[in-house]
Amino acid sequence: MLTSATYADVLRPSKKTYAGLYDVVSIIGGSLLIGLCAQVRFFLPFSPVPISGQTFAVLMIGALLGSRRGCVCVLAYIMEGVVGLGVFATGVGSAVLRGFTGGYIVGFIPAAYIVGLLAEKGWDRRIGTTVLAMALGNIVIYAFGVVWLSCLPSVNNVLLAGVYPFIVGDLLKIALAAILLPSGWKLLRYAGLGDNMK
Repeated sequence: MLTSATYADVLRPSKKTYAGLYDVVSIIGGSLLIGLCAQVRFFLPFSPVPISGQTFAVLMIGALLGSRRGCVCVLAYIMEGVVGLGVFATGVGSAVLRGFTGGYIVGFIPAAYIVGLLAEKGWDRRIGTTVLAMALGNIVIYAFGVVWLSCLPSVNNVLLAGVYPFIVGDLLKIALAAILLPSGWKLLRYAGLGDNMK
């Protein structure tokens, strides 16, 4: 499939000076949005990993900004947390990366990249392919999170602690993304801003 524009590409100014500023603002703004969504969280009594909005934000940022900007955005988010900004769902500072959620947070990087890469190939323009892209992103995050949890001696059942509680919520997030992303492209095309891909 040919490379297509992402939302960020379509809205990016053509003038080089403004385009660079646009990229910086998009990356910083996206990282802060992930941090804000991480604050929407609640804990289950049988899992040290909270249910939060940050996974949805990471995957949407990847789709909206594309592979490179999305990846840099997640890296910026992680650095903000490491230096002490309260952007993580489970604490402050680099200790969070060594805790229960560390694997998931590291998994955000390849997940955003993969979803962004698929968006660049036009996967975010149709419901079916959007579902697949978001599902792949979630699987990557789960994989990193479960591998990390399995290395921690205090976690007995990694699937119960790190996968099962989140499946229903992630399915709802995938459904929401499958509505929002293709609908957004229809609006952009209606406004004369989207590309001609159908």
